[in-house]
Amino acid sequence: MTRPTFTMFKEKALNNSEVKKEYEALAVAYDLRKKLINLRKKAGLTQEELAEILNTQKSNISRLENVNSSSSPKLSTIEEYAQAVGYKVEIHFVPVDAPKPNKI
Repeated sequence: MTRPTFTMFKEKALNNSEVKKEYEALAVAYDLRKKLINLRKKAGLTQEELAEILNTQKSNISRLENVNSSSSPKLSTIEEYAQAVGYKVEIHFVPVDAPKPNKI
């Protein structure tokens, strides 16, 4: 018998409409946090170094990047973070019924 994988578990869980709805509601926040982490790492900065640049505590950076955080960062905080790692923020809106782009 094949041992279940995370992918198999996720696929089965998303068959439940309530689980799928909650998953999709959280997807934007998860994606944002993953992008922030990747940008910081690409800039070669630790959370401590970024906190110093932004004149804040490491715990604030950690909370901002934590996918399990219940708080939503302000847009100005995201903009400051992006600037500190050499980026600017652009926001795009897509129709709800638009097909999802293929991720590579």
